[in-house]
Amino acid sequence: MLDPRLTTWLNSPRGRTLLDTEVRVTAESLEDCFGWETLQIGVWGETRTLIAHARTRSQTVLDIDSTQDLDAVGRPSQLPIANDCIDVVLLAHALEFESDPYGLVREADRVLAGEGKLLVLGFSPMSFWGLRARASRHGFPPGLRRVLPERRVRDWLHLLGYDVLGARRYLYGLPWGEPASVDHQLRRGWLAPWPSGAYLLKARKSMHALTPLRPRPREARRSRVLGGLTEPSVNRDPS
Repeated sequence: MLDPRLTTWLNSPRGRTLLDTEVRVTAESLEDCFGWETLQIGVWGETRTLIAHARTRSQTVLDIDSTQDLDAVGRPSQLPIANDCIDVVLLAHALEFESDPYGLVREADRVLAGEGKLLVLGFSPMSFWGLRARASRHGFPPGLRRVLPERRVRDWLHLLGYDVLGARRYLYGLPWGEPASVDHQLRRGWLAPWPSGAYLLKARKSMHALTPLRPRPREARRSRVLGGLTEPSVNRDPS
């Protein structure tokens, strides 16, 4: 749920530049993410802006605030979604506003299908953006609980068995003064030699091969799945 102060900030020139930059970064990362469903957990800016370029058949945005134009309402830490059914999950700064960020990563892992992709947007602590966030009484952007190092998020993903495919670093403009253009936010230059202010981590959920048990002939006939539910077997008890 967006804090009103954060909504105001995201509508400011600096906030709009940040969002435009992240739309570019996210669109690049979604180019090879296919399947049926993309799930964005938490609203960040306009409801569907970040996943507008998703390649999946359907896109869903979930948050706890039912007053917004959402596809689903629920707690990010307790997703009302079945296991292993989402192809792409986007956490757009959701970890930085969540009281239990690792719990949220675990919940995203629960709903993500095997070989599915997880995208995480975060601000870097070792940057001018991170320093300003820690120095600000109300967080920067407003309402931010913490800034998480890229390395820590990588460790969580490795712990859960993910293959980290890479990181896209961006936000080379300073968090004060006149905001730099989107092109300047995307790359380091002579006028911006400092560390990036944010990153996008992209990871794939690994499938560990197991030797399947050979079903009995009667079990094999009854193994079809209809609409996500297993077809009930017929009672063949002679009594």
